[in-house]
Amino acid sequence: MSSVARIARYLARDGIHHGRLADEGLVRWSAAPWQGGRELATVDPRDAVRLLAPVTPTKIVCVGLNYREHIAESQSVLPGAAAPAEPFLFLKPPSAVVGPGEPIRLPPGVTRMDPEGEMGVVIGRRARAVDESEALGHVAGLTCFNDVSARNYQKTDGQWARAKGFDSFAPIGPWVALGLDPSARGVECRVNGARRTFGNTRDLLFPVPVLIAHISRIMTLEPGDVIATGTPAGVAPIAIGDRVEVEVEGVGVLENPVAAWA
Repeated sequence: MSSVARIARYLARDGIHHGRLADEGLVRWSAAPWQGGRELATVDPRDAVRLLAPVTPTKIVCVGLNYREHIAESQSVLPGAAAPAEPFLFLKPPSAVVGPGEPIRLPPGVTRMDPEGEMGVVIGRRARAVDESEALGHVAGLTCFNDVSARNYQKTDGQWARAKGFDSFAPIGPWVALGLDPSARGVECRVNGARRTFGNTRDLLFPVPVLIAHISRIMTLEPGDVIATGTPAGVAPIAIGDRVEVEVEGVGVLENPVAAWA
């Protein structure tokens, strides 16, 4: 853990900054590494800052049905769902992003709201029509991602813009871990301390290089954009008052409470 650089985005007394986690606090950067920043001499004490979502993506590209066991439990939303022949994609808006500790809010009209713990891939270098062999060279690092979903709207709407796009439905964080291999990472979601889902990215139907190559032939990926790689099986609803944790092996733990709509 200690050998991996972790870049956080945080609010200090004099504004919003990026910084590297260190024993002494957060060592400031002039900007995020994927924005061409460099490390500075200023250190912010950890207890004097508030962590924010570590990225401000232009888009969040989510991948559905990317674990075989999750496909089986998706029948209630997608009758006849089977392993896709190519990555099954949908988008979340940047307005859905919240950071660590910020509440996931239950919208009016949502009768079932589920968390989906996933490994998020943060793009570090502009990617357009990238080959699989070069794809990992466009990755800045990994983060934890929660693809919060309104199941009733996902089932009735036919497309998922509303079900996946509410404000607070894209928790990201708590930071970006640089230089990690995404190919064999444990991914776990816990609710009130109890495990809901667990899987390993070695079981992805479409691993990260395939995803980047495929997506970048559809849309240009910009630095700071996020690919959410899919959730393992075991999803179940959450309620106001719950606490949701998403952990990606080697990255850290993203924790968010569930609260009423505001």
